[in-house]
Amino acid sequence: MTAKAQVTVPLDIPDIRVLKTEIDGRGDLVITVESTKGGVICRQCGQWVRAVHGHDNWVTVRHLPVFGRPTYLRFRPKRYRCEMCEDKPTTTEHLDWFISNSSHTVTFDQHVLLQLINSTVEDVSVKEQLGYDSVLGVVERCISAEVNWSKYTTLGVLGLDEIALKKGHRDFVVIVTARLPNGQIVILGVLPDRLKVTVVTFLRSIPECLRQTIHTACSDMYEGYIEAVREELKTARIVIDRFHVAEKYHDAVDTLRKQELKRLKVELSEEEYKQLKGNLWAVRKKSEDLKPEERQVLDQLFSLSSKLKLAYGLRQQLTAIFEEHPAKKVAKIKIQAWIKRVKKSGLKCFDDFLKTLTNWWEEITNYFVSRANSGFVEGFNNKLKVLKRRCYGIFNLKHLFQRIYLDLEGYSLFAC
Repeated sequence: MTAKAQVTVPLDIPDIRVLKTEIDGRGDLVITVESTKGGVICRQCGQWVRAVHGHDNWVTVRHLPVFGRPTYLRFRPKRYRCEMCEDKPTTTEHLDWFISNSSHTVTFDQHVLLQLINSTVEDVSVKEQLGYDSVLGVVERCISAEVNWSKYTTLGVLGLDEIALKKGHRDFVVIVTARLPNGQIVILGVLPDRLKVTVVTFLRSIPECLRQTIHTACSDMYEGYIEAVREELKTARIVIDRFHVAEKYHDAVDTLRKQELKRLKVELSEEEYKQLKGNLWAVRKKSEDLKPEERQVLDQLFSLSSKLKLAYGLRQQLTAIFEEHPAKKVAKIKIQAWIKRVKKSGLKCFDDFLKTLTNWWEEITNYFVSRANSGFVEGFNNKLKVLKRRCYGIFNLKHLFQRIYLDLEGYSLFAC
């Protein structure tokens, strides 16, 4: 009979001795082991005791797969009797690689979490031949449902934004993030609603020593966020994200574009109007990003609408101010000059945007102090949208925080 080829694979588990290995009827590898610790700390007196007093029942736990085979460790925890205590109590040994009442080793839990990064519970359940609830149990055991403030010494830039848990912009939750001084993006909280009192309560939960390290808070123009930050982070500079500002004045030009196209559709022949096809992106894009055919459409449109040409030019001028990165004082002067040009032009499409500038003047121009913006927040939120689609929605806020944390931190924690 030909002997089967064999290899020796280290378990990398301290304080154990392998007694036996076997393949069971399902083809799984079962490794019987025993502890070599030689004693425990007495649960009453705290002394180290070595007198063995029997064993607990056999325990079988899942471990890392070996060559594709599901692998299990089988052992009996030892009990030790303390001769120094009056009633001679027994203490069952604690094994660092195994958590009581778990059906997995610690290493296997970490393996499951690594598989879960950028994946779904269902996928990992199938790939690892685990029950759905078993995968969720790993998350519950190993990933905290709230931020561990002791991990951080400085927070830097705070970001506040909301996402909709359900399609159609329903059930908003607030995602609180921070960009640390080293550029790392971290999740700080998932809040159940956008109410000011909810945001205030969360900000108060941040340890005072960390609150003092938040020098900038980036947000959109939602008043609840702004007022909460103003009350609780008195030393933080509030910055309205420049991209939300740009969205406002871009929308103003787009509104005028729609009005002008409605007029031109009546005035032009069908053939002439067809030449304006593709005008949407021709108007929305930056001038330097236009393709030749888009440039041609834009020139054609401007020849038919001087108002749209003027509005487009004003939009480009304001964008140029934000791109130049002048000092805040200089930026204010330039934007005020831009406002005068808008008023002198007679265009009405920018009226709402001018009111926005007036209402949020300091917060908008704070961008020019350190060029802080919510780009990291928006990019982060796009990642969350992918997570929601991948998991077909996550409506439990505790689980949502855990999954966000795992996707952000998982590789650094569990990938060797």
